[in-house]
Amino acid sequence: MRVWKQWTDECRTTRKSGSGPRNVTSARDDRHLVRMARTDRTASSRQLAALWSIATGVSLCASSIRRRLLQCGLRARTPLYRIPLTHDHRRLRLQWANQHRDWRADWQHVVFSDESRFNLWYHDGRIRVRRYAGERHLPECIIERHSGRTPGVMVWGAIAYHRRSQLLRIVGNLNSNRYIREVLQPEAVPFLQSLPGAVFQQDNARPHTARIVKSFFAAQQVQLLPWPACSPDMSPIEHVWDVIGRRLARDPRPVASADELWIMKKKKIVTSSGFEENNILQTSSCMDNLFLKALKSLLLRD
Repeated sequence: MRVWKQWTDECRTTRKSGSGPRNVTSARDDRHLVRMARTDRTASSRQLAALWSIATGVSLCASSIRRRLLQCGLRARTPLYRIPLTHDHRRLRLQWANQHRDWRADWQHVVFSDESRFNLWYHDGRIRVRRYAGERHLPECIIERHSGRTPGVMVWGAIAYHRRSQLLRIVGNLNSNRYIREVLQPEAVPFLQSLPGAVFQQDNARPHTARIVKSFFAAQQVQLLPWPACSPDMSPIEHVWDVIGRRLARDPRPVASADELWIMKKKKIVTSSGFEENNILQTSSCMDNLFLKALKSLLLRD
């Protein structure tokens, strides 16, 4: 009734500016709080409340801290994780991106391939960074982490323009001989041969760059796309793995073994709605977007 009366009398539903209880903090205090949050982007609202109490002698609860920061545009978000990059890595990534940034129709002939590991248990580390819109690639908003071995299923797949390969399961460690015998010969090469003018993309993992693998590609007349080291974020197939991973994480059914996880992936993801062509981004437009993000990220880091 109060809202209706307010609307009929004053043609608004929001509170008047300045109404309600007065804030404990002033505008100057809020700016100081924002500086504290931007100094340590990973500090939680409880940690900021403790620091604020020490610095000013005024107690603020964690919810008040979050509310003040939200009013100033700082929202707690999941940080962007990346592989640690050396100066040479960044230089080569930038050089590669500049060489291929004008490609358009060429991307329709590229077959992007990769292995990915899906773990039995998905967990959220609960680490958040406070940032404004458009600050995702700022160095202070990125957390570096090395990939570790956990129980799960390793798979291989490839995508092209509106097409995909079969999803292969890889059991155990993948070496160069197994890569040829279990991936390239039965699936990758026939898939490439079905696409006129196809160019094959793979990362620089040791099984991919061994001399025996290079000789195999030469014998099969497979054209390779040079790829910069430590650059999984520049391949559109990573978005496909992300779609699959998020759908598996949302499944409420418990998975007790790697075999069950593989069966679930085959039934729910591959044959239904997870890895079909509609979920593969159009390669040309996707690569344009990836180039813009990669170039922006590289410029921010240097």
